[in-house]
Amino acid sequence: MAARRRAEQVEETRGKLIEAARRAFAEKGYNAASMDDLTAAVGLTRGALYHNFGDKKGLLRAVIEQIDAEILDQMHAAGQQFTSKWHAFLAEAITYIEMSLEPEVQRIMLLDGPAVLGDPSQWPNQTACLRTTADMLAILIEEGTVKPVDTEAAAQLINGAALNAALWIAASDEPIAALPRAVDAFRLLMSGLLVNPLSSAH
Repeated sequence: MAARRRAEQVEETRGKLIEAARRAFAEKGYNAASMDDLTAAVGLTRGALYHNFGDKKGLLRAVIEQIDAEILDQMHAAGQQFTSKWHAFLAEAITYIEMSLEPEVQRIMLLDGPAVLGDPSQWPNQTACLRTTADMLAILIEEGTVKPVDTEAAAQLINGAALNAALWIAASDEPIAALPRAVDAFRLLMSGLLVNPLSSAH
């Protein structure tokens, strides 16, 4: 029982720190967010932060993982609205691009994240996304919707296009105007994979 209670306390501490950091990073940006203010706001010490996340960068990584999980939920929900596997696949990718307009996603994940943690295509979560994309492409090829293609190579290109569209929108002077341009271009690129683009367009 004591071990379980300790584990619960650790999770509770981690949750408080992630929540406080997410708020601070969204409002002030990563560089301006003070670790002392952040820990004090939830009644914890810097020691708790370092013990749980190693450093400020580790805390940012944990915040991004949480936001990423929420984006995946949104993508899944978007895909669920379609019976066609292709349209579900497309809707999920476009939802990812659309999430670049969310202030938290924009500031923490697409602007500060790459500046602090490096190339987002190398982040651990991208490996799982690539595998999921490649698996779905294999299914779409099997059912005759998508042309025979190297699924690993195509997954790299599709995910890279969606990620770079999101990064471009986030860095744009007019993100709201950039979004439909990015989505239209992405749809056109994706249509090149289809065996019969016209019948799958609707």
